[in-house]
Amino acid sequence: MFTKLDENIFVSPQITIDQVANAKNMGITTIINNRPDGESADQTEGDAIKRAAMKAEIDYISIPITHAGFSAPQVDAMIEALQNVEAKDGTILAYCRSGTRSTFLWSLAKAKMGETPAEIARLAGNAGYDTTPVRALIEALSGQAS
Repeated sequence: MFTKLDENIFVSPQITIDQVANAKNMGITTIINNRPDGESADQTEGDAIKRAAMKAEIDYISIPITHAGFSAPQVDAMIEALQNVEAKDGTILAYCRSGTRSTFLWSLAKAKMGETPAEIARLAGNAGYDTTPVRALIEALSGQAS
């Protein structure tokens, strides 16, 4: 259920409280919730995931992405999370409804951190995600706009 993008991050559709234990068993050290609460009636609310993460000694970060799109503070928050996890040799699980917004946010953060658009597209593509909808933003953040 968790899909690896690179050595430091997995993405996933909405997770449940039970899946927090699976994340812990996989070595996940930080869970990032990219889904706003109340998006659908059947989703597990962020506070419930946060409590389960804390119980499992997993860090929890909320960076909700609505359908309105991405903002600079969201990208910067993801960069900070990636840098913190990399410094601790940890692993992130980022989730949203389908994993797509989490992948897009990771893509934008990695671009701003200096990764090439081609490498971002390759890694996301290997995981089954298409970054084409945010390609222009990736290129702009990486300084490689065509």
